[in-house]
Amino acid sequence: MSTVNRAAVEAVLRQYTDPYLNQDPVSAGCVQAIDIDGGQVQVRLQLGYAAGLFKNGWAQVLQTAVENIAGVDRARVQIDCVVQAHKAQAQIPGLANVKNVVAVASGKGGVGKSTTAANLALALAREGARVGILDADIYGPSQGVMFGIAEGTRPRVKDQKWFVPIQAHGVEVMSMAFLTDDNTPMVWRGPMVSGALLQLVTQTAWDDLDYLVIDMPPGTGDIQLTLAQKVPVAGAVIVTTPQDLALLDARKGVEMFRKVHIPVLGVVENMAVHICSNCGHAEHLFGEGGGEKLASQYGVELLASLPLSMLIREQADGGKPTAAAEPESQIAMVYQELARHVGARIVLQEADAPAMPSITMTDD
Repeated sequence: MSTVNRAAVEAVLRQYTDPYLNQDPVSAGCVQAIDIDGGQVQVRLQLGYAAGLFKNGWAQVLQTAVENIAGVDRARVQIDCVVQAHKAQAQIPGLANVKNVVAVASGKGGVGKSTTAANLALALAREGARVGILDADIYGPSQGVMFGIAEGTRPRVKDQKWFVPIQAHGVEVMSMAFLTDDNTPMVWRGPMVSGALLQLVTQTAWDDLDYLVIDMPPGTGDIQLTLAQKVPVAGAVIVTTPQDLALLDARKGVEMFRKVHIPVLGVVENMAVHICSNCGHAEHLFGEGGGEKLASQYGVELLASLPLSMLIREQADGGKPTAAAEPESQIAMVYQELARHVGARIVLQEADAPAMPSITMTDD
C-alpha cells in the first residue's frame, strides 16, 4: 500500500494553473493546509480575490486530481476567498472601511466607461465581495440612473459628517448627482470639483468594502490627476473602443496612471464587434484588435472584449445593468471574467511590487 505524503499532494497541485493568477496553487501561495490521515486527504486553499462563482468548480477539479494519487481513498479540497487590502501609493493613507480602490478610466467620453464600471461592481458583488461604486464623473454622472435609483433620492447624513451611500442591487452607490439637481449643470472650476470629489470619497460611510469602484471622469486633466494623487488606488482599468482616436486618448490615460505610480490592471475593449440581429453578420464598425494592441504595447492584459450591443445599453439605461439583469447571459459571463481578472491582477501587482529597502539605525 502506497504512503501518501505532502510532497505527492503538492506535486499534483502544481500541475494545475489558476486561470486568473496564471500560477499553480502552490507557487501562488494559496495552500493554507494539507492534512493527511492514512488515505484521507484534506486540502485548504485561500484565494486573495473574489471568486465565489469559480471556486467550487476549481475545488472539484483539484479534488479529483488529488483523489487519483496512489494510496488516497478520499480527498476533500476546500477553497475560501479572503480579500486583503492593497494600495499602490504607500504615502497615501488608506480609506476607512475600504480595502481596495479600483479606478475605471478612459481617455475620452463615449466609450462605455460608466457602463463598464457599473457592471464590474455588480460582477464583483456576485462573486461574493462587498462592493461600492463612486460616480466621480461629476459633469455627467450616470450611476444613479444605471442602478435604478429614483431621481431626487438623497443620501442620509450620519453624525453630521458622513454621507451614507445608497444601496442598489447589492452595491453601495454614491454620486454627486445625489446632492444636486439633475437639471442644474455643474459649472464649477477644476479645484472646486476636485475638492468636492475628495470630500465624497473620504466622507462617505462605506461599510467594510472589499472593493470600491470609482467611475472616473473622462480625460487626463487636473481632476483626474488630483484623484490619482490623493486617493489610495490599488489599480486602474482602462476602457476604450478599437477606434484609433479612442486608442490615442486611452494611451494618455495609461501614461497618466504610470506617472503617479498606479498600476494599470488591464484594458477593456468595448464595441469590439457588432452582430446584426437580423442576419447574424459580424462587423467591426470601429476597427479591429485595437484593445489587444494597446494592452500589448503597455505589457498589460486585455481583460475583456465586449460587443456593440443594444441590450447592454438598454439594460443600463433601464436601471439594471447586464450583470444584474441577465446574470446567466453570455455578456454577463464576460463581466464575471472581468471581475475575477481585476481582483487577481490586484493580488499579482502587490506580489510583483519591488520590496522597499529596510533601514537599520545603530549607535556607533
